[in-house]
Amino acid sequence: MILFLTSSPCDDHVPSHMHLPCCYFEKNDFVINLKKYWKQNAKCLIISAAPRNFGLNNEMVYTFHRAFLYHGMIPEYVRVCDARNDYHISDLVKESDMIILGGGHVPTQMDFFEKIGLRELLKEYKGIVMGISAGSMNCAETVYAQPEEAGESVDQDYRRFFPGLALTKYQILPHYQKVKDNILDGKRLYEDIIYQDSFHQRFYALPDSSYILQDKDGAVLYGEAYLVQDGKLTKICEDGESVIL
Repeated sequence: MILFLTSSPCDDHVPSHMHLPCCYFEKNDFVINLKKYWKQNAKCLIISAAPRNFGLNNEMVYTFHRAFLYHGMIPEYVRVCDARNDYHISDLVKESDMIILGGGHVPTQMDFFEKIGLRELLKEYKGIVMGISAGSMNCAETVYAQPEEAGESVDQDYRRFFPGLALTKYQILPHYQKVKDNILDGKRLYEDIIYQDSFHQRFYALPDSSYILQDKDGAVLYGEAYLVQDGKLTKICEDGESVIL
């Protein structure tokens, strides 16, 4: 399996004549690295984080299909797995050359993954898996689902750690540039919540356009990134650079 753990691969800066909501980031060699493993006429499957939001899911299919074309990657098709066809998940996974795990609410997405038995189905999968935000977080052996919605940080029943898809050991914190100064339930998201949860953990905080690429030889981190461990945040990579993990 080739695994891309992204914060977000989607670049909003698209030439106006393309009429696209986004394309893929060219920086940090993301498109170059994706093309290394891309199979022309690839069959692509998006697994939704919001299985009943059919409008959003249809929009994702359109957007990602057009983004592939924009960068010269020609898919045979892009389709989505959600509540309309999740009973076909075994066949959908087997037929796919690339699987995209969409973004959304982390525990909600994992509930859907558990329902469809995705962990077991991916054990023998040999294609590309690309996680986006929550999708990347849920790839971990042990997921850290940072509190995100109002009330979650003070809810004693909210599970911050739970078993993930076990595709990687890396625990991702996405959208660092957007959320680093957020306040949740009257507390600072990073300093008062995430730092406190980071003892005996290793979280990788990634801005959009940064990602971890994992294959059979190991893992490489591309772009600006921070390690959050034992209550401290340390910058470990610069934009435009890469480090072996």
